[in-house]
Amino acid sequence: MLYKTALSGVDEVQLNSYILLSIIETAQLTIEINRKLIIPAREVSFTFSRSSGPGGQNVNKLNSRVTLWFDLEGSPSLTDWQKTRIKRKLGNRINNDGKLQVTANEQRSQHGNRQLAINRFGALLAAALLERPPRKKTRVSRAAREKRLRRKKQRGLLKKSRSGSF
Repeated sequence: MLYKTALSGVDEVQLNSYILLSIIETAQLTIEINRKLIIPAREVSFTFSRSSGPGGQNVNKLNSRVTLWFDLEGSPSLTDWQKTRIKRKLGNRINNDGKLQVTANEQRSQHGNRQLAINRFGALLAAALLERPPRKKTRVSRAAREKRLRRKKQRGLLKKSRSGSF
């Protein structure tokens, strides 16, 4: 995923998860959802907790699970139409306060899970805002209709001939 920063002399940077953490405190980071929508990092917050599952002592000591929170109602980056569409498509991920929740705990490190949560967030919003083109109505051709009726008539005659009563 491409991140744009407000660092002097740097316009676009491809960031890995370790660089991402150091830049978040020093620069304004933006998350590009699609060509028309860019969300500033200040609209996203993170909480950290202990991850479940295998991992040995690492699981019991470190808060590697990352939950990304996005205030959908309070976001100035989204239009009302976009907010309504996201609510409809991602309603099961939005809590009563109107905050969208994205969780990641697959990686062993907090850095990796943070990056994964940001990537998931971008993919979820992009998919929710994607408009499908309207379906074009089609008609069955006259020849196909006639062919279907001919076969139907033949099948009926075959069944009638089996019963023995013409």
